[in-house]
Amino acid sequence: MLHVQKISSLEIPELQPYRTLRRQAEHRAQRIFVAEGEKTIRRLLETHFVLVSVLLTPEWLQIFEPLLKNRHDEIHVYVAEKSVVETLTGYTMFQGLLAVAKIPTPPTLDEILERSAKPNLFVATDGVQNAENLGTLVRNCAAFSVQALFMSQSSSSPFLRRAVRSSMGGIFKIPVLEELDLAKTLQELRRRKIHCIAAHPHVSGRILPEANFKNDCCLVFGNEANGISKEVLEICDDAVAIPMPAAVDSMNVSNAGAVFLYEAQRQRKFGMS
Repeated sequence: MLHVQKISSLEIPELQPYRTLRRQAEHRAQRIFVAEGEKTIRRLLETHFVLVSVLLTPEWLQIFEPLLKNRHDEIHVYVAEKSVVETLTGYTMFQGLLAVAKIPTPPTLDEILERSAKPNLFVATDGVQNAENLGTLVRNCAAFSVQALFMSQSSSSPFLRRAVRSSMGGIFKIPVLEELDLAKTLQELRRRKIHCIAAHPHVSGRILPEANFKNDCCLVFGNEANGISKEVLEICDDAVAIPMPAAVDSMNVSNAGAVFLYEAQRQRKFGMS
């Protein structure tokens, strides 16, 4: 059911999640996230995620009202002029369209493995902190059919507003396990014969085309500055580097993710050569 309310101020209590866009800890405690932008919210409406509310301009209401009416949630829609909504984001190019939804209950590792077709392709992050980088990595994961994401306690949440925006809704397509003891999770994956491959630039010898991604595997990506922690790296079955000139810095984690995932898909479709 749709409840539409026109507002001239953002001070009503129901709009607190929108007023606290930079206080992400509160959102995580409430198990909610904020999505913004036309494409992201369209993709959100295609999911079974529980939609709590939408904040938009009158122009967007005309476009989105039919889509919102097709939902089974009890959705509160707040309509305000763009100048009012822009006070939340701090920049004038903002589209004027925000939504709050509930973070879904995560599946168990057993459930993920039962649902995932063979050969498995998973991604794990160890200490990835930058929300935009993480969101873009998630978008790459969706593009290359990654079946689940495993995120360490030291990694940012993919449900941060900037991460959701950078993922362009990719986070709605992939099961996520957050705040993990990643070393223990990788040990469990290895016990189940899933090869754990570290994307690690500081290795000599094995480079990306020489690695085997054709069987069940989990690709592990590390912190933007320090890479993968020693504890996690020691658990991985293999450490593989993207071949690059020595004088060039290692790639941004989202770019490295795209390169690794492309190689994994290339091998699975066309073989090693």
